[in-house]
Amino acid sequence: MSTSPPPPQALPAEAGPPTDQHPADGGPFGWLRALGPRGRRAFGGAFGGYALDSYDYFALPLTMVALSAYFGLDSGQTGLLTTVTLVVSAVGGALAGVLADRVGRVRALLLTVITYAVFTVACGFAPDYETLLVFRALQGLGFGGEWAVGAILVAEYASVRHRGRTLGAIQSSWAVGWGLAVVVYTLVFSLVGDDLAWRVMFWTGALPALLVIWVRRSVQDAPRAAEVREKGAGKGSFAAIFRRGTAGAPGLLRVTLLASLLSTGVQGGYYTLATWVPTYLKDERDLSVVGTGGYLTFLISGAFIGYLTGGYLTDRLGRRRNIWLFALLSAICILGYANIPSGADTLLLVLGFPLGFCMSAIFSGFGSYLSELYPTAVRGAGQGFTYNTGRAVGAVFPTTVGFLADSWGVGGALVFGAIGYGIAALALLGLPETRGRELA
Repeated sequence: MSTSPPPPQALPAEAGPPTDQHPADGGPFGWLRALGPRGRRAFGGAFGGYALDSYDYFALPLTMVALSAYFGLDSGQTGLLTTVTLVVSAVGGALAGVLADRVGRVRALLLTVITYAVFTVACGFAPDYETLLVFRALQGLGFGGEWAVGAILVAEYASVRHRGRTLGAIQSSWAVGWGLAVVVYTLVFSLVGDDLAWRVMFWTGALPALLVIWVRRSVQDAPRAAEVREKGAGKGSFAAIFRRGTAGAPGLLRVTLLASLLSTGVQGGYYTLATWVPTYLKDERDLSVVGTGGYLTFLISGAFIGYLTGGYLTDRLGRRRNIWLFALLSAICILGYANIPSGADTLLLVLGFPLGFCMSAIFSGFGSYLSELYPTAVRGAGQGFTYNTGRAVGAVFPTTVGFLADSWGVGGALVFGAIGYGIAALALLGLPETRGRELA
């Protein structure tokens, strides 16, 4: 059985910028110029959508201590809020991927942004834990689909030479949204009592409404993707990405299974940290709201630079080598961060930068890698399913940490996240390298 997607000749080559480098494509921002005017607008829409996706997601981890006190929750219940979000996001992401193949990337992008914005705001009105759990689950429907759809939209405009760094730049918007959430969290919790502040944080999740208006007016699908859909070839389906190969037609079953496992490992490790580090800093390190924000600044700064650096390295080293490198470094950083001695707060501050750098750089190749593993007709279904299945299964990690935290402490339980990176490294053994591959 082949591990590769259908060969390029199965569909005409993706229309887009030429693969050879031109003088205008050189320099640190050559990847951006190579997108062309329409591609840059698509980049802006995907970047903004993912940044606000991140902002709305982090409204929960940042307010988790206040929520726990308000509703009287234990660690397992607070961890369940994250798990439900991520599990339902798998459903939303998979459906959004199929929708992107059937009705277009931009329309699917708009739907995902509207969904996560509406239900983030609704979380702020929740009268009890059970209602909050339901609203957070529904928020996951939009949250799950935005990245996959936005990444595909931009990948189909990007040139082969620059695809890794272009998608790495899209990925960096997660750190931008995260940073914005920390700034707003610091201001809101400094000015408003905790019982109201957590609600205000969720209410600010209405910000994406402004982005929706702009995307609706300015962004279009790449010509090749629109052409495939109009000809009736763009009928994305789950059956297509689970089809076994034959002698004359390589299938996608093995690729789908291993890409899902890869995504599970990376996201299990990532969401363990993203969910529990704010609680770890505030509860076990006894940092104030302002102090927690300061420490998270180092973590987020490292994340932003890591996304950009990882984007360049995934083009230079290849998709698999980049993921392998940062899986190893992320596991080492988690072990180091969780075992810093009590009182060594300066070391805790400094180590936050490489921790954020490594756990983010590993994501930079995901957008290009998953896009290159699937042909245009099923790219949305394939990328949406594998990435968000990883979110759903990886969601077990934050919940496990929540239950272990009662006996091990949050710091000790964080080590569990390192296991995820080992799973990702093993999954890569069965997947092909795709650097330099034209989108078919």
